[in-house]
Amino acid sequence: MLTSAKRFLAAKIMQHVAEMEEQEEEEEEDEEEDEERPHKRKRRGCYKRRLQRRASWSDTGLLMELRENNLEDFRNCLHMSEESFSVLLASVKPFIEKQNTVMRKAISAERRLVVTLRFLATGRSLQDLKVSDAVSVPSLSTIIPETCDAIIRSLRAEYFKSPNTVEEWKNVAEEFDRRWQFPNCGGALNGKHVRISKPVNSGSYYFNYAGYFSIILMALVNANYEFLMVDVGKNGQVSDGGVLEHTKFMELLQTNRRGLPSNADTKANLNFVFIGDETFPLQTHLLTPFPQTVSDPESKIFNYRLTRARHVVENTFGIMANRFHIFHTAINLRPEKIEKVVLACCVLHNFLRRRDTLSYSPPEMFDSENVDTLEINPGEWRSEMRRMVPLQPLQDHCACDDAIRSREQYRTYFNSVGAVPWQAGMM
Repeated sequence: MLTSAKRFLAAKIMQHVAEMEEQEEEEEEDEEEDEERPHKRKRRGCYKRRLQRRASWSDTGLLMELRENNLEDFRNCLHMSEESFSVLLASVKPFIEKQNTVMRKAISAERRLVVTLRFLATGRSLQDLKVSDAVSVPSLSTIIPETCDAIIRSLRAEYFKSPNTVEEWKNVAEEFDRRWQFPNCGGALNGKHVRISKPVNSGSYYFNYAGYFSIILMALVNANYEFLMVDVGKNGQVSDGGVLEHTKFMELLQTNRRGLPSNADTKANLNFVFIGDETFPLQTHLLTPFPQTVSDPESKIFNYRLTRARHVVENTFGIMANRFHIFHTAINLRPEKIEKVVLACCVLHNFLRRRDTLSYSPPEMFDSENVDTLEINPGEWRSEMRRMVPLQPLQDHCACDDAIRSREQYRTYFNSVGAVPWQAGMM
């Protein structure tokens, strides 16, 4: 049985197809009367008329009708509510609206935003979008990066602001402590390979260890599954374990320009830290797990507590890839445009996490832990094929004495005053 929304769309499509056939008949009559024109000129005029006509029954046109008649289907198509779409459109419109000219009518800001969101949500190729949305490939290759850049510029201040003061970092840490019982934590760090089509004349520059071309997305995530910082664009051939050293985040961290709290302002006077997996080097302000070969119970409890808090970044990547299917395919744009696409997805993730929390990321999407039964339930995003390949673990890194001491102090804390009742049972 067709739903009322599907019947509505089917009727609309049939109506538009009938109109198209009628206009094609008229067009054929016009062409017969104008046989003296050059063949290429006739084909070009015919294509333009068909492009204009297709706009009335394209996916974009149908989505606009859904916006007026069926908000639930509109939400499913764009992965956001109509209210959020209106807010987003108002934010980006000043950056993407174009003026009509005597030669042609400009593509509206609304249509530019819709086709961009469809590109991100579906991962469809530009050739596919050309047919379904009645916009040429050259126009799409310009419109999509421009709109992604507008999304970043218009939403960054409110939805993508990185902490820079002691108080801002302490607020992030308090949320980590409240939700994940991990004190003094400024965020969970991780990186992924984002699949791309091989750029022209790039050789093996973007070819990674997994056997395909990629750029690297490095991200710092807070306790509420939101991106705090993102570094995107390093070529996939870069040694995974050393990627962090080439990021702006590490540069600022090493020069102490992030405004991190001192030990006098932290819980139990421990170092203010960020947490990561074995991909990253152990550093004074970056905690990583003990090697899996370590068998003493205290180290295992430390690893459990760190992994438990660090799962927020894995879930964040997983949910974003689940909602933006552009990560399900090789992105076929120039690398500098891909960077804008990926960063726009991160900004939109934060935007939708706050505005459409339950529909964009319902509780069942996340990993959950039952401390009564001592069971870990995987989130629904894990049922999908892995879309973004993780970085390779770092091998044979020698940590400094301060870094080793910092991890040992946290191990002692989690096995004493910072212990939680269920931790021994989760080993």
